[in-house]
Amino acid sequence: MEGQCKVLLVDDEADFADTLVKRLGKRGMDAAARYSGGTALDYLEDHSVDVVVLDVKMPGMDGIDCLRKIKERYPLVEVVLLTGHASLDVAINGMELGAFDYLMKPADMDDLRYKIEDALNRKRLAERRIAREKEKLQTLGQEGKA
Repeated sequence: MEGQCKVLLVDDEADFADTLVKRLGKRGMDAAARYSGGTALDYLEDHSVDVVVLDVKMPGMDGIDCLRKIKERYPLVEVVLLTGHASLDVAINGMELGAFDYLMKPADMDDLRYKIEDALNRKRLAERRIAREKEKLQTLGQEGKA
């Protein structure tokens, strides 16, 4: 894996989020926590993040609204939704809005880690594809000048 995966956990249950940060850190991930959608968006303005693990049910800005804003502002950031409320509609809505996938709370640590790694792989593939396209355009531009 090229470089450490940067993960942002967003959950209004601070103890839960902090525990996940520690557990992901022990598994070699660079993880941080924020406890609301608004503070998560503020964090993303100043920090590079690969994957956001986002609770669906939060007071104020819920996970779906936060997902919408993340995808508008940072389309390459992958989002894994966490829901403690078995709502297939919410999960489907989240997937339609660009979430990578979802897990039910409490999520098994290995399942969460694998989901984050899969999301990271998808992000890195997209980044490589974009880099190749830019390279092609630059090459075409240089040929046009010759």
